[in-house]
Amino acid sequence: MVTVVPFALVVLAFVAALAELLIRRRGFGPERIARVLLRWILVFPLALMGLWAFSGHIFAPAQVAASIGWPTSPFQFEIGMANLSLGVTGLIAAFRRDLGFPLAVAIAALCFLGGDGIGHIIQIETTGDMAAGNAGVILYMDLFVPLALLALIGVVAATRKTSRSDTARA
Repeated sequence: MVTVVPFALVVLAFVAALAELLIRRRGFGPERIARVLLRWILVFPLALMGLWAFSGHIFAPAQVAASIGWPTSPFQFEIGMANLSLGVTGLIAAFRRDLGFPLAVAIAALCFLGGDGIGHIIQIETTGDMAAGNAGVILYMDLFVPLALLALIGVVAATRKTSRSDTARA
């Protein structure tokens, strides 16, 4: 589960984005593609993964700790709550037209998940912990998801600004 769920959520994000682009034929420009990908990465790899991690840390802490290569800890409740916050705010951000709320969620994800990713790397280097929940797909997701969100927000903002400039000159 530790490797299958995160990978499946990324695949689902790309499938949902492709389906939306094909069904709602509103063009395939960079802003449109970035906005649609942003929505579905917020929904699947951020929000649903956050809710999945929340439920694991809260309802199955021993199994989650074992998958990371750690002992069970009372801090898992706090990690579960942090994951719940990313899950809930990720879902809200996915359906906002403005970029302010998604940007705030992406920055929070970068701080929390990026910090987790750095922590996983430190654990690998210092203890050799190569457990699936420490050195596997979870590590890559902790780094990929926030960076992908920020990159997509940047593309939407840049292409929107460029198209407004072109319209103003015409």
